[in-house]
Amino acid sequence: QVQLVESGGRLVQAEGSLRLSCAASGRAFSTYAMGWFRQAPGKEREFVAAISWSGVSTYYTDSVKGRFTISRDNAKSTVYLQMNSLKPGDTAVYYCAAAKTSVEQTHSGAYSYWGQGTQVTVSS
Repeated sequence: QVQLVESGGRLVQAEGSLRLSCAASGRAFSTYAMGWFRQAPGKEREFVAAISWSGVSTYYTDSVKGRFTISRDNAKSTVYLQMNSLKPGDTAVYYCAAAKTSVEQTHSGAYSYWGQGTQVTVSS
C-alpha cells in the first residue's frame, strides 16, 4: 500500500514557474513507476508525465515537452514536477500516481495509487 500526498499548487501568472511535490509513504517506493496527471474543469483526466522506478527514463505528453520536468528522489520517497513557462491552459488539479511496475506508464489504468490532487491555476 502506498499513500501519496501532493503539494505545491497555487495561483501563478502566465510564464511563471511552479514545482509540485508528491510525498509517498508506505513500502518500496523505489520499485514503483510514478506519474503526474491533471484534470481541468469539465475535462477528463489526462496524462502529463511519467518516470521509471530508477528515474533514468521519463515520458511527457506533447503539450508540456520542453516546459515540464519530472524527477524523483527515492531516498526521500518523493516525486517532483517542475513546471516552467506556465500557460492558462495548464490550469487544472494535478494528481500524482504510483504504478506497480518499473517502467513509466502513460495510461491511468496502469496506476494503482493516487493522491488527492493539488490545484494549479495560471492567470493570463
